[in-house]
Order: sequence, then structure tokens, then C-alpha cells
Amino acid sequence: MALRVAVIGLGGIGRNHARIYSAHPKAELVGVCDILRDRADTAAQTHQVPAYYEMERMLAELHPDVVSVATAGVENGGDHFAPTMAALRAGAHVLCEKPLSNSLTEAQEMVAEARRLDRCLAVDLNHRFSPATEMAKQHQEAGDLGHLLFVRTYLWIGNRKESAPYFHLRALHSHSVDVMRYFGGEVSEVQAMFAKGPGREIWSNAVINLRFAGGALGQLLGSYDMGGSHDIEQTLLAGTAGELLISNSTCDLTWYPHGKDAQAQHIHQAGGQKSFGETMGRRLGRFVDQVAAGARPTEIEGSGAEALQAQAVVDAAIRSHESGGALVRLQDVLGGSAGR
Repeated sequence: MALRVAVIGLGGIGRNHARIYSAHPKAELVGVCDILRDRADTAAQTHQVPAYYEMERMLAELHPDVVSVATAGVENGGDHFAPTMAALRAGAHVLCEKPLSNSLTEAQEMVAEARRLDRCLAVDLNHRFSPATEMAKQHQEAGDLGHLLFVRTYLWIGNRKESAPYFHLRALHSHSVDVMRYFGGEVSEVQAMFAKGPGREIWSNAVINLRFAGGALGQLLGSYDMGGSHDIEQTLLAGTAGELLISNSTCDLTWYPHGKDAQAQHIHQAGGQKSFGETMGRRLGRFVDQVAAGARPTEIEGSGAEALQAQAVVDAAIRSHESGGALVRLQDVLGGSAGR
């Protein structure tokens, strides 16, 4: 039996969620909700499902198995808390857009509530859900990197929106940090410097240095001033036995084994992925597949707990910047709660 799915928030991202669920064989889109009636009505007509303008009514009448929260708000996360908590308390599993919230306290409460109710909470951390990224992980788990030494990621796009001072950091880099944690593991310390691009009021450029608990070092270069780049995202993994490069916006993978006679192996459009846009369908589809298979909340990939950790790294970077580039312990930012 297909999972009954509802979507809250019908902006561009929410419309993509509705489209993906409508096409998934294990999902049945049963309702859409937005406080802007024209958005809800248009999506409802497109997918031939009921339109709602109040989430409480939709949850009470439809009793969905899964709810996608695709609202936005300040720093693209300010409106995630209330619908996520309402959906969890209505008995649904939830996939929330990133960041989990723009407030670390709210994000901790969301993760804690999902744990209390034994509900699956996932976040649209779609950058890790590409064949190239998954192949790189297989190489790592096979020992092909040897001992991991460095994780370096850049992610930059052109976004001229002048919003909150840390809009760039909170709206974008939960993605970057999640990919880095996917390979490097838990982060223990963070140090950061930010800069404003020409004519900018917000901090639109960042260099964030990480120390992973396992000993590897990391560096993230991020920007909202790099529009027009053909490759908006790249991750390099460097170890004692070789290097892996995920490039072309997560579509390509190159393996550089160390050794005198070793030859690089390049896979263009790994797994058949031709564009970054395909990752959202892969991510939402993976959540549906896991919930349909009866996965436990702790088994969910790209979970709320993982998103909380990524968000804590971003908050630690902000704290470091505000302290003149001081080294910040992640445990101090989390306040003693790891969110697991």
C-alpha cells in the first residue's frame, strides 16, 4: 500500500516535492497546503488533490503517513518549526526542507520531539544523494583512501538577495557541512572568517575550517557571489592511499590512487546523473523507500539529527566569526546535547 503524503508550503521547492511524490510508485499525494490560497489551489488542480489553507485542518482530515514541510521563512528555515511539530504530533513522519530551522534551539526541539514520538524526521540534504557521492563513500569504506587526512568542499552560487546578515550561511551551508560530515564524521572544532562581496550588506563569502573527531581536517569555501560558475560544487577527499574528487555539481567522480604506476579513473555523469537537479528526486525517493520498508527513525539517511549537527557547525562558524576567528568547540554550541 502506498504511503499517504501531504505537502505544506507550495513555493517552487514545495511544488517540486508534490511533483516527485506524485510520480513515486510507493507514494500517493493526498493533499497540499499553503497559507497563500492561489499556490495551494494551483498545486491542487495540477495533482487533482484537495487544497488546504490551514495545516491543522489538513492533518486532522487526511491523517497522512508522511508530510513534507517545504515552507521558507527567515534564512529559508524560519517557518519550519511549527508545521514540523504539528505534523509529528499528528502521527506523521516528516521530511523537512533545509535548514531544519534557523534557530538551533528550535532544531534541537524538533529532533527531540521526533525521538519522543518515535517518528522518522528527515531533512532535504539532497547534495549527498548522488551516485557520484555514494560511489565515493563506497571507495572510502573499502579502504581506498587509506587514512583520511583532508575534506575540502566548495559550494558557490549567485544569490543577490539581501536578507539577514547570515542568510548565506544558514540557508545554504547545511548542505555543504552535511556532505563533509558524511565523509569526515563528527566535527569537534570550527574556525571561520567571513567577508562581504562588492555592494553586499550580508556576509556573502566564507572560509570555514573544521577539525573532525577522527583526526582529519576540513575546509569549506562558500559564496553567494559566484553566479555563472559551471561547477557550483566540488568535494575533495584526500587520504594516505589516494584522493577522490566529486565534481561537476556532484555528477562526476574521479579516483586518484597513490603510487608510481597508479592511473586516475574518471567517471563522467556517474550513475547516469546528468544534472544536479536530479538529486532532489533521489533524496525524496530514498525517504519514501525507507519509510515504506519500515525503517526505524535512527536508520533514516539525512536525518533530522544529522541536520542538527550540520546546523550546529554553521552556528559555530558564526560564533567564530563574531569572535574574530576564534576556535569554537562544537560541544559548546550544542550546549551538552548532541541531538542524536
